[in-house]
Amino acid sequence: MIREKPPRALVDISLISVALIWGATFVLVKRALDDVSTLFFLALRFAAAAVALAVVFRRSLRSTDFAIGLRAGGLAGACLFAGYVLQTFGLKFTSASKAGFITGLYIPLVPLFGSIVYRRLPQFVELVGVAMAFAGLTLMSVEREVLSMNRGDLLVSGCAVAYAFHILVLGRYAQSVDAGFLAVVQIATAAVLAALTFWWAEPVRIRWSADVWIALAVTGLLATALAFFVQTWAQRWSSPTRTALIFSTEPVFAWATSYVVAREVLPARAIAGAALILAGILLVELKPLRARF
Repeated sequence: MIREKPPRALVDISLISVALIWGATFVLVKRALDDVSTLFFLALRFAAAAVALAVVFRRSLRSTDFAIGLRAGGLAGACLFAGYVLQTFGLKFTSASKAGFITGLYIPLVPLFGSIVYRRLPQFVELVGVAMAFAGLTLMSVEREVLSMNRGDLLVSGCAVAYAFHILVLGRYAQSVDAGFLAVVQIATAAVLAALTFWWAEPVRIRWSADVWIALAVTGLLATALAFFVQTWAQRWSSPTRTALIFSTEPVFAWATSYVVAREVLPARAIAGAALILAGILLVELKPLRARF
């Protein structure tokens, strides 16, 4: 396994590509969910991704880090699935814009939890970049009643915590476990949890439309299998705080895709928010940093 450190630009571009894929697939998923129940879709998505990853990285499954890889991948997969489920059910009781804002809390939660768990503070410039990105996310997503809380908001808050710990778990183990093996185990764990959940947590429905097939193919292979492998690999060389900061571009890419596909135009406030997110990232990128936790 090659452990030579790649150029920092390659690592950051890889993480930006993940955010781009996730943001670009939002429209596909939204259309598909008209024809399939959410948790059943997640079960199919994670299962397809797990099979694809297991085929590609079948040699990695014989890793000498088997025990620690199972533990790390299982924990990461559980955090990942918990985030998806809490966000999904939370959306039933709160608005999409408010859910987007609350989910984005994982951006400041990563350095906060990381400093508690690892007892190491992120660099000051990273914290400033995180603050700018979160302020930008607030401008892009918050419309009204942000201070009021209902049960949906609480569920989505749990999603933000789960996503934050997912990034921290990968940051903890990515340097010591084969990236392919870790990616397979975490996605397989999420697939198993989804299979144990979808049939009782909500009514199962599906109409095998073109939108469903396309969404499953794109999200299963690109937005799950490829994206989470790339994230796992990249976090070997990038700090959790830096990863969370780069992932804050996801709503920007989601809007860009919506504009291209549906000609959705952002209000001036949201455009200012997108600019703040990009400015926060540029602030960090233009200053040489050492990757650390």
